[in-house]
Amino acid sequence: MRGRAGRLVAILPEAQAERALASLRDHPLGRGAARIGRILGEGRGGVVLRTRLGTRRTLDLLSGEQLPRIC
Repeated sequence: MRGRAGRLVAILPEAQAERALASLRDHPLGRGAARIGRILGEGRGGVVLRTRLGTRRTLDLLSGEQLPRIC
């Protein structure tokens, strides 16, 4: 695959995750589909990243407008 454009993030019930991944992987462009996180029903909310070193850090909110980056 060329570049990193054209990504999809889907949020769906846990019970549907494996079926959705299988469907995505059935398409040639979706072969690399992977689960990248999960939503826990605890805490105050926010995104916690696991780094390459195995540590965790909180993802800070964007400064200014909360708009997606459009290239």
